[in-house]
Amino acid sequence: LRRHRSLTLMSICVLGSAECSCGRNHFTCAVSAFGECTCIPAQWQCDGDNDCGDHSDEDGCMLPTCSPLDFHCDNGKCIRRSWVCDGDNDCEDDSDEQDCPPRECEEDEFHCQNGYCIRSLWHCDGDNDCGDNSDELCDMRKCSDKEFRCTDGSCIAEHWYCDGDTDCKDGSDEENCPSDVMTATCSVEEFQCAYGRCILDIYHCDGDDDCGDWSDESDCSSHQPCRSVEFMCSSGMCINAGWRCDGEFDCDDQSDEKNCTTSMCTADQFRCASGRCVRLSWRCDGEDDCSDGSDEDDCEKTDTPPCAPDQFLCGNGRCIGQRKVCNEVSDCGDGTDEHPHQDCRPRSSDGNCNLNNGGCSQKCQMARGLVQCTCHTGYRLMEDGRACQDVDECAEEGYCSQGCTNIEGGFQCWCVQGYELRPDKRSCKALGPEPVLLFANRIDIRQVLPHRSEYTLLLNNLENAIALDFHHNQELVFWSDVTLDRIMKANLNGSNVEEVVSTGLESPGGLAIDWIHDKLYWTDSGTSRIEVANLDGTHRKVLLWQSMEKPRAIALHPIEGKIYWTDWGNTPRIEYANMDGSNRRVIADTHLFWPNGLTIDYAGHRMYWVDAKHHVIERADLDGRNRKAVISQGLPHPFAITVFEDSLYWTDWHTKSINSANKFTGKNQEIIRNKLHFPMDIHTLHPQRQPAGGRNRCGTNNGGCSHLCLPGNKTYTCDCPTGFKKVDQHNCALSLDKFLLFARRTDIRRISFDTEDMSDDVIPLADVRNAVALDWHAEEGFIYWTDVTTDSINRAQWDGSRQEVVVDTSLESPAGLAIDWVTNKLYWTDAGTDRIEVSNADGSMRTVLIWENLDRPRDIVVDPIGGYMYWTDWGVSPKIEQAGMDASSRIVIISSNLTWPNGLAIDYQTQRLYWADAGMKTIEFGNFDGSDRQVLIGSQLPHPFGLTLHEEKLYWTDWQSKSIQCANKMTGLGRQTLAENLENLMDIHMFHRYRTTVRTPCAVNNGGCSHLCLLAPPSKGSSCTCPTGINLQLDGKTCTHGMSSFLIFARRTDIRMVSLDIPYFADVVLAVNRSMKNTIAIGVDPKEGKVYWSDSTLKKVSRANINGTAHEDIIATGLMTTDGLAVDAVGRKIYWTDTGTNRIEVANLDGSMRKVLIWQNLDSPRAIALYHEMGYMYWTDWGEHAKLERSAMDGSDRLVLISNNLGWPNGLAIDSAGSQLLWADAHTERIEAADLNGLNRRTLVSPVQHPYGLTLLGPHIYWTDWQSRSIQRADKTTGANTITVRSNLPGLMDIQAVDREKPLGFNKCGRMNGGCSHLCLPRPNGTSCACPTGILLKGDARSCDDSPETYLLFSNRVSVRRISLDTNDHTDVHVPVPELHNVISLDYDSVDGKLYYTDVSLDVIRRANLDGTGMETVISQGLKTTDGLAVDWVTRNMYWTDTGRNTIEVARLDGTSRKVLVNNSLDEPRAIAVFPSKGLREEDWGHIAKIERAHLDGSDRKPVSSPLTPFSRLSQQDRWIYWTDWQTKSIQRVDKHTGRSKETVLANVEGLMDIIIVSPQRQSGTNHCGVNNGGCTHLCFANTNSFVCACPDEPDSRPCSTSEFVRVRVCVCVCVYLHAWEGLHISYVIGGALTILAILIIITAFIIYRHKKSKFADPGVSNLTYSNPSYRTSTQEVKIETSQKPPIYNQLRYKKEGGGDSGYTKEKIRIVEGVCLLSSEELYWEDLKQLKPSRGGLHTCMRTDTVSLQASSASLDDGETEQLLQEETSECSSINTLTPVTVTPQRHPQHSLPDTGWTPARKPSTESEV
Repeated sequence: LRRHRSLTLMSICVLGSAECSCGRNHFTCAVSAFGECTCIPAQWQCDGDNDCGDHSDEDGCMLPTCSPLDFHCDNGKCIRRSWVCDGDNDCEDDSDEQDCPPRECEEDEFHCQNGYCIRSLWHCDGDNDCGDNSDELCDMRKCSDKEFRCTDGSCIAEHWYCDGDTDCKDGSDEENCPSDVMTATCSVEEFQCAYGRCILDIYHCDGDDDCGDWSDESDCSSHQPCRSVEFMCSSGMCINAGWRCDGEFDCDDQSDEKNCTTSMCTADQFRCASGRCVRLSWRCDGEDDCSDGSDEDDCEKTDTPPCAPDQFLCGNGRCIGQRKVCNEVSDCGDGTDEHPHQDCRPRSSDGNCNLNNGGCSQKCQMARGLVQCTCHTGYRLMEDGRACQDVDECAEEGYCSQGCTNIEGGFQCWCVQGYELRPDKRSCKALGPEPVLLFANRIDIRQVLPHRSEYTLLLNNLENAIALDFHHNQELVFWSDVTLDRIMKANLNGSNVEEVVSTGLESPGGLAIDWIHDKLYWTDSGTSRIEVANLDGTHRKVLLWQSMEKPRAIALHPIEGKIYWTDWGNTPRIEYANMDGSNRRVIADTHLFWPNGLTIDYAGHRMYWVDAKHHVIERADLDGRNRKAVISQGLPHPFAITVFEDSLYWTDWHTKSINSANKFTGKNQEIIRNKLHFPMDIHTLHPQRQPAGGRNRCGTNNGGCSHLCLPGNKTYTCDCPTGFKKVDQHNCALSLDKFLLFARRTDIRRISFDTEDMSDDVIPLADVRNAVALDWHAEEGFIYWTDVTTDSINRAQWDGSRQEVVVDTSLESPAGLAIDWVTNKLYWTDAGTDRIEVSNADGSMRTVLIWENLDRPRDIVVDPIGGYMYWTDWGVSPKIEQAGMDASSRIVIISSNLTWPNGLAIDYQTQRLYWADAGMKTIEFGNFDGSDRQVLIGSQLPHPFGLTLHEEKLYWTDWQSKSIQCANKMTGLGRQTLAENLENLMDIHMFHRYRTTVRTPCAVNNGGCSHLCLLAPPSKGSSCTCPTGINLQLDGKTCTHGMSSFLIFARRTDIRMVSLDIPYFADVVLAVNRSMKNTIAIGVDPKEGKVYWSDSTLKKVSRANINGTAHEDIIATGLMTTDGLAVDAVGRKIYWTDTGTNRIEVANLDGSMRKVLIWQNLDSPRAIALYHEMGYMYWTDWGEHAKLERSAMDGSDRLVLISNNLGWPNGLAIDSAGSQLLWADAHTERIEAADLNGLNRRTLVSPVQHPYGLTLLGPHIYWTDWQSRSIQRADKTTGANTITVRSNLPGLMDIQAVDREKPLGFNKCGRMNGGCSHLCLPRPNGTSCACPTGILLKGDARSCDDSPETYLLFSNRVSVRRISLDTNDHTDVHVPVPELHNVISLDYDSVDGKLYYTDVSLDVIRRANLDGTGMETVISQGLKTTDGLAVDWVTRNMYWTDTGRNTIEVARLDGTSRKVLVNNSLDEPRAIAVFPSKGLREEDWGHIAKIERAHLDGSDRKPVSSPLTPFSRLSQQDRWIYWTDWQTKSIQRVDKHTGRSKETVLANVEGLMDIIIVSPQRQSGTNHCGVNNGGCTHLCFANTNSFVCACPDEPDSRPCSTSEFVRVRVCVCVCVYLHAWEGLHISYVIGGALTILAILIIITAFIIYRHKKSKFADPGVSNLTYSNPSYRTSTQEVKIETSQKPPIYNQLRYKKEGGGDSGYTKEKIRIVEGVCLLSSEELYWEDLKQLKPSRGGLHTCMRTDTVSLQASSASLDDGETEQLLQEETSECSSINTLTPVTVTPQRHPQHSLPDTGWTPARKPSTESEV
């Protein structure tokens, strides 16, 4: 532990201990801020003299007496009595302000309990402003629903509870946590830190402490992340090499002090007696650095530090109290405090305070019989012992927070602008909001209120946030991440995270914001720089770079125009400069080791810093003077510091805490938060930390500067981004004319030669992983580079803009690159494929130039002037070769004395070729033909790599020396180092704008070439060539149109082709402008030249032209894992297998008319092959019982061909010429063959490692192999002559061989589509017609309908699908409704053929046609969570439930006339169904799940079933009930009568929601509102036997009326069921006519009677409008005004039936209250129950339609039918047409059924009813 200068005080001084211990007869003074101890004689305590120097010997003492004019404080002090109760704390213990009469506070003030008055705004602000904390006795803040309350009452985010991180100050958030909480597991691409956090694996062993505990840098024996001047701890941490064996544990694992010897000290170190090494400069510096004092032994005596102002300095260096001078006692011990050394006046023994006040000027007291003079507070005794002198309190710091003015006998404190004096009249309080401590925590940024411990998260999921700062006015926070090497920013509310600086950073450890001029400054200890930029990262400039080692903390004083920073390199120091980089000065460079944190006290005009090695917090004036330690104990590893008001706040790595203390004394230390993750930088977020008093030197126009305006001391400076020169005082150049371009693996940099500073600047490029080779094209302004990690060639503008990938396919190790700037060609070498290739500068028309006799080619250069290219080859036989730029005239020019020939460079002036050899460690040159070879530089070249020439100099990079150097190109002399300490240096080039222009044949009409025109040696001038895979025609100028014979294969993320027309195998990528994720199967249509492929990740089948154009998705729905695909080029169909759905399907080539061919007994079908001529398709199945099957191409005649000795049958191919079937099996590792019937099986190739795709062309078979990552070829008949076509191709999948010259053959369906309306499919003996999935073929066996008759519609959030119930395959077909986000509920309107649905993501209700057209939003506002939807197809209304608002609403189908029906007593209403002739029913998932029902107007609401368990959606058709099930992710059905025969209709569907049936029988029936909306203007709601008009909640432009005349229409229909109409007897006709006539007469009389009596009707009875349906017995409609009919009438609708054979007597007859029901279905009659009969009248019989049991259709469920109708037989019941009939349901004797509410109690509404 470093100790500071000691004071040698009195008799005992114990140093270096945490607690001081003095002798028995001594008093122990308080421990000083430096950790020093002082002992004084015990009798000196409480003698009124400052013997300790800090008054600690007088604290709490009771002096004998105070003057009658003085007040005696509780602590013994005497103050003027006039100061009592004046509001000032003069006693310093507040005793002079106790028991004072209440002081009157103003209206805007708060009255403290101690009598002080403070601002009302300060009440409950977390700050103790009263001094007695009475202003902070406040109610505890309530935590929100999303917060967790700690035991101490503070609130934290709810998700921090039990997250393994202690967020509550008392740790209560991590108590009582479940023990089975699993620790996070990291993915394959991540590394797990020791404490469980996951980081990217690329950060493991990268030299950075990304985990925060160095666990990612442990066990990195193969990686040395430390510099040469550093020592690497066993944990991987890097420390200064001088700290090794220095006696202090600097490594976190203490490995720096292990295995030490006594001879480890260096020349600049001093060896202590203990063997420890300390800096030589610490010798005799007054501090015990060795801990044994040996570094201070034999030193010259240094000046003794002065004593306190009220103390006396003895001759021996001791300090005693001033009063002890001349007291006739030798208190100093050497007599220097007494006569004769002092002019002491003899003391009078008979003096008395009562006589002339004892001669004292102020206070007199008697001590040991002698007169002792003392002074009032604010004065001190002069040397004469009697007179008093004013004390200048302002000379001592700490009396006032900020400003201090001395007055006679006292002082006055004042505050700067933005602060206000507190009631204690000494400290200042900042105006504005409550301060917040903002700190980086590595993985997040948090904020804490220092006075309340309120703790909140600002930003999370960060990698390694270190430094931070904020911009209060713009409400921004900035931080640096040393793992990502980024500087980021976000809003202070945590939103809008953006990158500010993303390139050229290595270890940005410090960050500071200029809030006045809006600039961002940062330090980077990796690049040893301080840089500046605008707040958005633009106009970035290296500000300071010289004499920088490891700059760390940085602080700005924009008001003064100053920048301050710390540097903890080998010479630790603190410096400052103007903010434009000028006037740089060193503030402190002694007694520093790890100066980490730095902050400026703007109000106090001081700076504070922490030193983690010295464990100290120090302060100094802003110019470095008056340096003083504030805290030197209890600081294990302070990192960052901030100041606010009178407090310091700092973070500590070891204690993982935020601490505070008084900034003057270091006392009142407090832990604000502990148990943090890893606290880093810290700032006080408050307006006064960025005071607004400063002047913006740049004004409003940026000072007239074109780029950067940087403030200086008094004015400003216009400056330019790094590398750009100033063209005048205010403006910068817009471009760079000349710069050195070099690659550094993860970035590409430039050193501008336009400026003198020669600073390297990172070109802002994205995703540079491993850049190796470089070149440039000045005419277009592009720089080019290769990346051997991404295996790509890229380019961008010289400033980093317009970045694009030029070539990124079929590259393995592109190590060399050259630009032909004359013809705009790009040449490159590939050490992986051993090729030299060329393309246009944009990567188009790529072709292979040289592919033979290359062994790891490295660098390449071109000479467009001479038409030659040169390259190095460092394989087994290293050499340098030359060839024409068209690959002609190839020769070896250098082949001896070469090891690793790396860089090449051409000197066009001297016609020389230069090369660097890393093995020979030389740079040589020679003529272009290799002659006159000479060594230019042969020493001090550890590992040269890149090489370039410009003008008279040669430049090169060196891997081992990590430097860029240059020398004279002719002599090798004048070597200079341009840049050093640069890791991973690669290629280098000089960018300039003066390349030689050359006239070439290619400049005119592209040399006559159709594709590529390449330069050639002078004898040829130029030559034409073609892109890879295409041949040049005989004219030598024109290329063929494309490949005629080729292999095409899928490689997961791309599709490639290998031409079989050329003498080498080179793969070319299908240039589709669409990303591929997991391309598996592939097929080709040679007729149209289209490629088809399946992507199992995107779940699509797509196609494109062979040249990559015209991309389109043909199948985009209903796919899971399409493993096999085959194109029937003859029949123009595409077939595919789907392992996920276990189906084989077919469609037209455009994806239309899709049909499932085979769906039963499939278990992972994979490869598929077609034989159109024979009408067969073959496929492999690698399920549990692997097999190879065949069927007709229409799916019929299915047959298993092979089912034994198969494992993973992957590839499949048909050899039609040889009449054989071939397949590849990855499990048996064989390629086998058999005849087309599966017989004569034989092995062709064995073993093969892991074959997947298989194809054949001509005499060969080709296959892809997963394990060897290659394409292989063998003879198709013998399996011999196996060769590798292409290797090093990971992700190989399917492969197809294509010969476009081969005739296709005869199309069986070619003539009129085989007579089929839709699909024509080949069979062995002809063709067959088929329909798309779900549609039945008509009786003519040729035509199909457009859609199924009966089908299911269901939603799964992002789609709506259809399952036909007409067919048995139950395949789901997507309904093409656009813009679906989260569809919940569905319904269908059969009248308009519209689908209605709710989308809870958009909060809308929409409708669309089933073909996807006509989509429109009908409800777009006022929705929250619409979970249920039902369409009333009769009334044209729609109903919906809103779980978010707990309402049920209704509107017209177009969204108008919206009205809330139910809004009370609902708790999460979900599903809803309407019964247009009866009412609506809804399901509630609330606290008590239940089903309710009500009338359509919301009235008469009653529960049907409660309580319930929440269930899924269901629907019903025929004998089946269908439902969706979330848990099983399936659609299921069950027999509705028995509950048995449960089946899964569709499985494995995520997010299943609603389901409905669409059927011709589903939406039938009518009601009172069915005609003309019942006459209502807006809404019409039908009840059982009436209807009600209603108005919308929001009136529209139309007047709305709900009051109409009573209009009740009842139709009495006479139905006679006869064998045939022809057999109708005349007597029945006459009887029926007479009956009808009698009824009409009665009704007429009744109407007349009612009309006469209507004026006597009761006016209190409101009029309602009723309308009953008409029951037609013929084309005539009979209307009879009568009383209300029983409810059963509303459910029955007469339908005329055609004559049949069955007679009346064969029907079962059931009589129900006036209606005779005839039905031939026994099932429905057994559930009917009897209604109470009424008195007789007219007898009628009526035959019912079939009763349906669908909840949302016009039918009854079982319970309702059972209650309404009972089994009781009678001939017919009577209906009294004159007497009102009240129908009361009769309960079943054994069953108590709930009241259905269909027949509510009704008041008489007409006089006749009364």
